[in-house]
Amino acid sequence: MSTHVSLINKYNIPTPRYTSYPTVPYWDDATSYNIDWYAMVGRNLDEDSAQRNLAVYIHLPYCESMCSYCGCNTSITRNHAVEEPYMAALNKEWQMYMNVLNKKPTIQELHLGGGTPTFFSPVNLEKIVSSILNHVNIPSAARFSFEGHPGNTTEEHLSRLKKFGFTRLSLGIQDLDERVQKAIRRIQPIEQVERIVNAAKRSNYDSINFDLIYGLPYQTEYSIQDTVERVIALRPERIAFYSYAHVPWIKPVQRGFSETDLPTNEEKRRLYELGRSLFESAGYLEIGMDHFALPSDPLFKAKEENTLHRNFMGYTEKLCDVLIGLGASAISECLDGYCQNEKDTKAYLKGMQCDKNIQSRIHLKTNEDKCVHNYILDLMCSGRTKIGVTELEQAIFLRALKRLHDMIRDELVIEYEGELLVTPQGKALLRNICMAFDERFWKNQPKTRLFSSAI
Repeated sequence: MSTHVSLINKYNIPTPRYTSYPTVPYWDDATSYNIDWYAMVGRNLDEDSAQRNLAVYIHLPYCESMCSYCGCNTSITRNHAVEEPYMAALNKEWQMYMNVLNKKPTIQELHLGGGTPTFFSPVNLEKIVSSILNHVNIPSAARFSFEGHPGNTTEEHLSRLKKFGFTRLSLGIQDLDERVQKAIRRIQPIEQVERIVNAAKRSNYDSINFDLIYGLPYQTEYSIQDTVERVIALRPERIAFYSYAHVPWIKPVQRGFSETDLPTNEEKRRLYELGRSLFESAGYLEIGMDHFALPSDPLFKAKEENTLHRNFMGYTEKLCDVLIGLGASAISECLDGYCQNEKDTKAYLKGMQCDKNIQSRIHLKTNEDKCVHNYILDLMCSGRTKIGVTELEQAIFLRALKRLHDMIRDELVIEYEGELLVTPQGKALLRNICMAFDERFWKNQPKTRLFSSAI
């Protein structure tokens, strides 16, 4: 169901993306409290350790060139000599976590992201993964994945990682139109994409994801239809169809094209609805926000079984109690808090070499944070939530209900006897609905723009 133009204009305001709660700009800075982050993670893993699931994210920040749409933390270089010192830093950071554990943790998820993980040679990626997996238990249901650039991912990357249990590949496609690719400085012919997809299938990778972006410069309904149809022909198991986040005040590289080259709000929403219609006609089903999957894919099954979870890595099939993020800018999460490493790659490396604190920010979760997080997670994963049982949960829900007054009247949300349900029309504004629960946002509304627009 399309979202009416008047509603798009009404609700197209800056909103967080809610891969965490609180969102990073609203973290309290607890680094001055001399908190031993590693010990905190160790305690969280050791408590009832048989029930604790661990996910590991490794941030590999290097890219050979900068794409002008990019909002990631990257380091641009063609000098591959940077690989060895970065690998040494990752290994040292991992050892700092392992030193506080009483027993081997059980790893449920491992993801290599970036940057461009396939900037690293296949041999060096193998070394990175080996240094992690030598210290953990690996259950048969573990899920290992990596992000690849179609232009530099090789069959050797696939085969070496497959030996360690990697069966999932995510490719940053973004768009297949030549004019759009030139504008965003991301040139990758369809032949490159076909080559790596076919190689992954030969290597028995069982889940391939394509990242696509709508709202980029020069995109039209015709170009989006052409891109989506060519994507569907390659039949990836998953598709992430993201809204372009235009934040040039945070990422100056995005000033590489004029804002007049971007689709209008109404045009941008039509691009999404066209893409969604084409995906659904081809058998893909919408999962949470921005994601589509074939019914055979575990992500779809997780939604059906109500185990779908969302964290800094996006949607995952189940909750992991602890997420350890390794590398520059990587974010970690445990039951008690969040932590982000130094964003600047050189600062991260220097900190690791000199045995200095590499955490740039630490946030300790309050009880209110945990309650709000649960409400937002429900909405993001299932499109519904209901009032909790404690006084704190009920107070948060009732305050959110007042903020949702207009959205309920506009039939974007239905409220009945303490339960909220996002309508098909309201899915387009899921971030706005979640924001009604965001206690930190409402207590301290930003005086400058922090987030991209909802649409």
